Formats: sequence, C-alpha cells, structure tokens
Amino acid sequence: MTRARRLVSATSVVVLALAGTLTASPATAAPPGDVDPDTPWRMRHWPQTQPWQVDEAAALARTGGGPQPIDPQRYELPDTMTWSDYKPVPGTDWANPAVRGSDRNFNGALVLVDYPNQPFVVTQPANSTIYGNPSGVQNLARDDVPAFYRDFLNKPGKLNRGHTIHEYWMEDSNGRFGIELNSFGVYQMPADSHEYGIETQMQRGQGCPAGDRCARNLRTDARAAWIAAVGETEAAKYDFVFFLSSGQDESATWQEFGQMKFTTKEDVTDEWGPPDTALPNWNATRYVEWTSWQASANIWPNATQGSSLQAESSGMSTYAHEFSHILGVGDNYNNPYGIPARRDYSGPWEMLSRGTFNGPGGPHSRWLIPGTSGSSMGAQHMLRNKMKLGIVDDAAVLKLSRDALATSGVVVTKVTARAVDHKLAGINITLDGGDRSAACDASTDPFCDGGGYDNYTLEVVDRMGYDSFTPDSGVLLAKTKDEDAAPFIWTIDANPQDIDKVDFVLPDGTAQKMTIGDYRQLSDALFHAGTNSGSEFEHVDTANRLHFYVLDRHRDRKGVLSYEVAVRSLDGAGPSQRGVRAYPAIARRDHDGWARCTIPVRNTGRAVDVLRVTAPGAALPRTVVAVPAGKTSSVEVWTKDTRHAKVTVTSESNPAARATTSCVAL
Repeated sequence: MTRARRLVSATSVVVLALAGTLTASPATAAPPGDVDPDTPWRMRHWPQTQPWQVDEAAALARTGGGPQPIDPQRYELPDTMTWSDYKPVPGTDWANPAVRGSDRNFNGALVLVDYPNQPFVVTQPANSTIYGNPSGVQNLARDDVPAFYRDFLNKPGKLNRGHTIHEYWMEDSNGRFGIELNSFGVYQMPADSHEYGIETQMQRGQGCPAGDRCARNLRTDARAAWIAAVGETEAAKYDFVFFLSSGQDESATWQEFGQMKFTTKEDVTDEWGPPDTALPNWNATRYVEWTSWQASANIWPNATQGSSLQAESSGMSTYAHEFSHILGVGDNYNNPYGIPARRDYSGPWEMLSRGTFNGPGGPHSRWLIPGTSGSSMGAQHMLRNKMKLGIVDDAAVLKLSRDALATSGVVVTKVTARAVDHKLAGINITLDGGDRSAACDASTDPFCDGGGYDNYTLEVVDRMGYDSFTPDSGVLLAKTKDEDAAPFIWTIDANPQDIDKVDFVLPDGTAQKMTIGDYRQLSDALFHAGTNSGSEFEHVDTANRLHFYVLDRHRDRKGVLSYEVAVRSLDGAGPSQRGVRAYPAIARRDHDGWARCTIPVRNTGRAVDVLRVTAPGAALPRTVVAVPAGKTSSVEVWTKDTRHAKVTVTSESNPAARATTSCVAL
C-alpha cells in the first residue's frame, strides 16, 4: 500500500559551502533578550500560549467534504527544525538548579584540556578557524574557559536558552536524577591534538605525521594533569569526570568536512591536509573510506567506566549520551553507510541511538562551537533503557507477557507521553520462551532485526521538552533485548519504505539521498490512530502471536498527549464471553454529497473488547474501537451511496461475535 507522506517543510536539502569556511546555520539565531531573573527559565524563553493548541486545531480542521484523518501524521525531518520547535513540558521547571534529583544528584568534574597547537576555540576571534568557528562566543581569556563551559552546560542562560544537562536528566527521569558540575583546568597536553585524535581503529593506522606518536591516550594524560593539579583526595569527591578537549570532534566533522565538502578524496585541499607534505590530504575515518585529514585528526567522543571524553563542538546531548554509558547502558546504532546496508536500530527516538543528534538544524549542524544546534537537545531514553537505568517507576510500566495475554484476553489502556509525569509510561510485554520470528540474514536483508528479542515495548512520544526535536508525535513500538547486544532496541517502523529524501548536495551538484541505513529513515516510524493518517494504526506479529492497536488519541487542557492502545494474543481470547450489538443510523449529508452516520455499537460481552468495523464502499475514519463490557460507543461511517451502507461490527477476540446494521442515507 502506498502511504501518504506529510512534511512540515517542502525540502530538507542541506547545502554547505563548496569552498572556503562554512558559516553558522540559521538555527544559531540570537537568543532572547534580558528577562526577569526570578522568572522560571521555561517561562522566560517560551510563550505560555501553547502552539499545539493552534497548530493541531488547524491540522484537524476539515478542509473539505468527507471524512478527515483523526490523527494525521505530520513528521518533520531534523534538518529543518529551529528553536521555535521547542515546547516546554507543562508544569515543570527541571532546569532550576535548586531542584535536586530525588534519588540521586550526581557530582561531576568537568576537566578542560588544550594542546600546543590547539587552543580553546572560544578564545579565538569569531569565525577564525577553518571550520568557521567560534560562533556567538569569542576572544575569551583562557582562564575564563572552564567557568564558561561549566555554565554553558549546566547553568540556565541566554546561550543555552535555559537548557542544561541537569534539566535533561531531571526531565528524562521525572525528577529522580540530577547533575552538578565543577570545572577544572585548563591543562595543556604534552602532545599536539592530532596525536590523540588519529588513532588505530578509526584511522586504521594511517595519517600520522612523521616524527609524531599518534594514538596517544588523551584520558590518561588529562587525568594525570588533573591529579597533579588537585590531588587524588579532591578527585575522589566526584562521581564521574567529563574530559573536555579543545577543538572540534570527529563525529561532527567527518562528513561535513569530508564528502560533503569535497567530491573525491583527491579534491581535498592543502588547507585541510596534514602538516606533513608526504601524507595525502585525506585520511581514513570510522564509517567510510575517507574524510579530510583535518577532520580525521579530531577526537571522537567516547566513554569508559567513570569518565567520558568530549570536544568543544559536542552538544549537550553528547554529554547525556556519554553519561548514559557511565551509568552502564551501551550504544544502539548502526553504520549508516555500511556495506552491506543495515537499517538503523532505534533512530531519533533514543538517546543511545541517533537521538543524540537531535536539536535545531539536525545532524549536519553539529560542528558549531559552542554546540547550540544539532546534538544540543537529544531525545529521551526509550522505555527499555529507562527501566534499565531505574528512572521510571515500576508501577508506571504495565508489565504483561505473551502467555498471560493468551489466558487473560485483550488488554486496553491509556499511555501518556514520556516527557510528562506518567500515570502509565508504557507497556512491556515479555516474549515467554523467546523471539519466534523467522531467521533472517542481516548481510543480505537491510531490514533484518537479527532476532533474539526478549520483549516488546510500547510508549508515546510527544514533541515537547527534550523530545521537541524528535520528528513526530505518536506511538513508538519496539522489540527489545534484556542484554546490551546491539541491536537491543529495534523500532518497529510504521513506514518501512525508503523515505526518499535528499541528505546533502555534493560540491559538483549531485544530490545524495539518505541511505537505507540513515537514522532519519525512521522519522515517520510512529503509529497513529485511525485510517488514512499517513501511518498505521495496528501491527500484527504473527510469529510472536501478538496484535497491537492504536485506538484513539487525546490531548488534555494542559497539552499532555496520550493514546488509547490495546494488545492481544493471537493464541487465546481469555475466558470472558464476547458479544456485540450495532444499531442503524440516519445519515446527514454535507454540501459535497457525503452522508455521515454515527453508528452506536454496544459490547454485550463480559470484558472490554476491541471491535472492528467494516462497511464496503464506505469511508471510515477509524476501523477499530475499544468498548468496555456493557457499554456503548460509536463509530462514524461516511458514504456517497444514495441508499444505505451495510455496516458490520466484529469482536477481535471472537470473530463469531458480530452484528450487522445499516447507515441509511436519506
């Protein structure tokens, strides 16, 4: 089936400068002016009339005759987002540093290091580096840099628009985890920056200038400098260490200043080459064959037990991502340019996947210093990782199992968006006995999930708070593993076909489409309620004997989004008696000749049920509806038939329980 796609912006083409320095993207527009310092940060910077109240009313308004989707999908690619996409979480002020984590407030050390050949970029004139940095902050004194980055990362201010690492973890954990930072340095390393940035694995032993010793351990040298300055007793006071290196990071530059800037590796100019003329101007990098030597010489953010390593271009979400590793959760992403191709695992919806890249401007704006665009506001963790990290109430997760569903019958519930205080944060369904999916081969099938999953999870994402820069609002369904064996979260894609969008344009004018492995292929992955939304409202996993339904969508007066969802076993409907009644209705015609009936349907059984509605030749805004035992609901039937439409209502739990009635068009 061909699914309609709805984009907020008509284009997502990212065109970088073909020569010379790159300039800051529009996403780095000036922050708001001075405001009352006693006003909470979320109120200072963002309007109190919530935009969704206007946007969604317009989106759902009828533009013509006939039925309209009840929950249209209007996803937006990360590349086109701006700071205007941010929506605050109602009733919260998580950035307030006085509000501490209820379970734990982590005490972190921010240790800054630079190099003989690379001072901190924010100490240099604006746009003076080959990357066109710094942007917005310049000419700082070296002694002022530690306090500047401490405050940029963890004190609400103009430059960070009131958003901090503390805020991220408080929102993500619903107030359980907080972060405090103290800064140290700047300490100069004993070797040049490229001697730490060019290392054995990603550069495959290539590109080290003659006379230099590459693959040095930056963490080892940085910690030694810190300990020499403050002593072991002071260092022992901190729960973790963020090592902050001057300059760019390779994760944010390898593509933008490699294949996006130069058509071939032979085109890389001397400006982007090494200080050793015997070496080529290009070098190996992590995901593809080559990038410019300068980009390859930058450090790659990473974490080990108790510490992580970032650069000046690393946005705030990079710190949240690496801190997740410190807390014990692994990476869950692919090589988007790998051969053979492999679909991304959890995409923009998860901090330990490419949700790290979220922020205004998307993935190709992560090279800015300071990091105020892409990677500045990463996604929350998905339910599986929240459960592992202990940042969601056990009582807020509905825990089911495949075997129990076969005994109990269908379960219907309401799930609230994960950015808010949850009555129900989501559903976890244990696959008793393991994943029964047929074996597949990831070397030949890009959409092979690899098998071996232990659970399904279902949760709701809304574009608010740190999820403001996810592409869509809707229901997020995934298969998960108990162990961190990537892929350990596999997002079920409601639109698995190629998204068919341009990623960037080469210097020679050739448009490069997003690869099948690009995380943005999952921008339209969420499920939506009703028919003709541009997405799907149900998912059937025949092998694992489960059927999921997205039944209805609701946003309350505060702007909080929730969905009514259901799940049932294909192997058992439970002991309850099932029964259905349906009643005829007279249609009302509109000016375009459509006749609309509101058909009453009654669950005469002994338990809640999901009822399916069919009406050949008619249009239905929804075809499944949940009705409690003994209660009556209604469904809309739209027809242009001059007489009547036959309407059949059937229990999903027991297809023998059905009723037929008519929509009579007068």
